[in-house]
Amino acid sequence: MAFMVKHVVGGQLKNLTGGLTEEKTEAEKTDAAAHGMTPEEFEQYQQQLEEEKKEREAHFAQKKAERATVRTHFREKYKLPKNENDETQIQQAGDDIELPQELAKMIAEDNQEETHKQSVLGQLSNIQNVDIDQLKDKAQATLEDLKKQTENCSLM
Repeated sequence: MAFMVKHVVGGQLKNLTGGLTEEKTEAEKTDAAAHGMTPEEFEQYQQQLEEEKKEREAHFAQKKAERATVRTHFREKYKLPKNENDETQIQQAGDDIELPQELAKMIAEDNQEETHKQSVLGQLSNIQNVDIDQLKDKAQATLEDLKKQTENCSLM
């Protein structure tokens, strides 16, 4: 019965006062009481949660920018069209984004392998039944023969 009276009269009283009372503090008090804390402790707890959330968001943005950097690297490497979303993610996180160290090592190894494959000896190693050491020996022998012949040449 008291609840019913408070409900009926309370609503009309709030309308008369224009809602000047702060309901937020009551809500905070009930939240703090529900968690078993004082309002000050609850406020600190809320601030700590907000700081942790900001840190998580910053870490997430950093990871997104690193992934965008990796995608951009591979787009440049394989001459694929650029993606504006990746560029904006990198700019939002700041321009100090670098490739992760492990990935940078892998890319450096890939680049070394590609340069080796692009060389003449790398191309020869792709051909089957070719002994590179034997070819090197023959090339050295040919160079030595040429040097001997030029030494014996009367024109030079």
